[in-house]
Amino acid sequence: MASQEVATVSTQHSRPSLTAVKTVDGDLDCAENGLSRAHWPCEDTLLALQQGIAMETHGLAGAMQSPFTGQGPARLSHLIISLRSWATRHLHPEDQRPDSFLDRFQGAELKDVSSQDSGAQTNAGSQEPPDRGRRTWPLARSNTNACNNTEEEKKKDAIVVDPSSTAYYRWLTVIALPVFYNWCLLICRACFDELQSEHLILWLILDYSADVLYGVDMLVRARTGFLEQGLMVKDVKRLWKHYTTTLHFKLDVLSMVPTDLAFIRLGVNYPELRFNRLLKFSRLFEFFDRTETRTNYPNVFRIGNLVLYILIIIHWNACIYFAISKFIGFGTDSWVYPNVSKPEYGRLSRKYIYSLYWSTLTLTTIGETPPPVKDEEYLFVVVDFLVGVLIFATIVGNVGSMISNMNASRAEFQAKIDSIKQYMQFRKVTKDLETRVIRWFDYLWANKKTVDEKEVLKSLPDKLKAEIAINVHLDTLRKVRIFQDCEAGLLVELVLKLRPTVFSPGDYICKKGDIGKEMYIIKEGKLAVVADDGVTQFVVLSDGSYFGEISILNIKGSKSGNRRTANIRSIGYSDLFCLSKDDLMEALTEYPEAKKALEEKGRQILMKDNLIDEEMVKAGADPKDIEEKVKHLESSLDTLQTRFARLLAEYSTAQMQMKQRLSKLESQVKGGRSAEVPGDTTRTMEGQP
Repeated sequence: MASQEVATVSTQHSRPSLTAVKTVDGDLDCAENGLSRAHWPCEDTLLALQQGIAMETHGLAGAMQSPFTGQGPARLSHLIISLRSWATRHLHPEDQRPDSFLDRFQGAELKDVSSQDSGAQTNAGSQEPPDRGRRTWPLARSNTNACNNTEEEKKKDAIVVDPSSTAYYRWLTVIALPVFYNWCLLICRACFDELQSEHLILWLILDYSADVLYGVDMLVRARTGFLEQGLMVKDVKRLWKHYTTTLHFKLDVLSMVPTDLAFIRLGVNYPELRFNRLLKFSRLFEFFDRTETRTNYPNVFRIGNLVLYILIIIHWNACIYFAISKFIGFGTDSWVYPNVSKPEYGRLSRKYIYSLYWSTLTLTTIGETPPPVKDEEYLFVVVDFLVGVLIFATIVGNVGSMISNMNASRAEFQAKIDSIKQYMQFRKVTKDLETRVIRWFDYLWANKKTVDEKEVLKSLPDKLKAEIAINVHLDTLRKVRIFQDCEAGLLVELVLKLRPTVFSPGDYICKKGDIGKEMYIIKEGKLAVVADDGVTQFVVLSDGSYFGEISILNIKGSKSGNRRTANIRSIGYSDLFCLSKDDLMEALTEYPEAKKALEEKGRQILMKDNLIDEEMVKAGADPKDIEEKVKHLESSLDTLQTRFARLLAEYSTAQMQMKQRLSKLESQVKGGRSAEVPGDTTRTMEGQP
């Protein structure tokens, strides 16, 4: 009986502790569902383990103390919670911590989409039962439904190819291969019988593989989207209707006509029956156009593309020459191909090379060929000469323009150097300074720093300019302390105003006591803070350093004012980004809160370095600031007076013109009335008896 009573007491004391453990476990589930929305695979096993441990622990200690006041169950539950948290972190590693500086440049829509994607991915990886999700986290049900709806919509949406995507370009690369194969080898196989007959199996495999790719390409074109009012059309019916109304659809259908069914009657040695496959040439041209826009060497690609076109024309002309010689008869005269009965002219390689040589000499008009004898030979040679003249003119014109485009930047840069040399010679500049100037230009050209960014980017819209500037200058600007927490709009304004500057060895960027009008950020190179003698170095500044940010803010109470406090000299060639005071103030006019924040940050930096005068800060407004404001008001008043005078003059002119028009109308009305009065009088007299 005693043992039964002890067991009863232990059981009674263990039940509340089990409830407490379940409560903690439920709270932990809620926390996990709220953060990661993921379910641990071993959750049920661990829960059973917790229950067993809790019952055993409280069964031993239940007779001595209550589970709500004892320390053992609390420690055990804390240990279990820690184990579960550790396991959850290792099973579901946290995503990479986002960069708050970069997040300021992402729009709200992009952030929403990113959060939705991450939520969908987490829900997809969850193995949690639906009932439990409803109990622990109310939002899980709606989010799961949204995720399922998204998946259903994706299933319903048809696959549409974006013509500006990389996948579309890769498909163009694939489909260009069979088109190029047909254009090069069909004519060759049709004219040279040995080439067709000796490799028949290979040609059949390649031909029908190309036909399969042609058919797949029709499906790709039928699912290729197009823009309408700036949006990609993804409706399958509209895409098919749009495709069928184009010329490409007609050419694709003609190129897929199974003309090679005539092989059943004529035999397989008639590859000319497949000439309709050549109608797919638009895909090859589209591939060349896309490659030209994507490559970093467009001029080289244009030259190679031009040479390829010329080689294809020469190749086709050689094959046609051999076919005409075969039609007339080999060796019948001096113009046609020699008699193939001779061993040296009977080989396939000699036939093609001889025909290619003749075609090259004829089309380029740079060599002598045997004169034609028959009328059809004369006609063919005349056509060849005309095509050759066009080819020669095309080569000269295109190659000349490409070479001039390739050397355009060098010619422009050399013109600048020549003009500066002439100016220095005219002004009799010293040889030492002239040498430094020439070396500076040489450094710019050798390191490809001659590009004027504003001139290159001027054709882009402001949005793309800002994105390019952020991409290029963001790492540089984020190193400046006072700009790290600024608004995104202000940072965009500032990155657009950064100007690259190059200093030669020994150049002073700033001297002690100079008025600070710019701040500098070192992109590349080394600068030395030197003494007044210019030799003693106190410290060396390297990549990523910056200086002058306090002087351009013109903070009230600064002991140094807006003057430089050190001499900074370039050790070698240094590339710096410069931000002028005027540009900063112009950008801050639209962001008054940011201006106050920047001034406060600058004031804190000065206070840390004990470079601020508290009495001057408390003294009130600076007379210089008031004077500048008065000058600004005066200039604004002058501008308003000028505009008012212009408006008054325009009003006077318009009033005079209105008076003149009214006087003309009055004279016209009076003249019309005087003309009507005599007529009415005459009619009255005639009407009297």
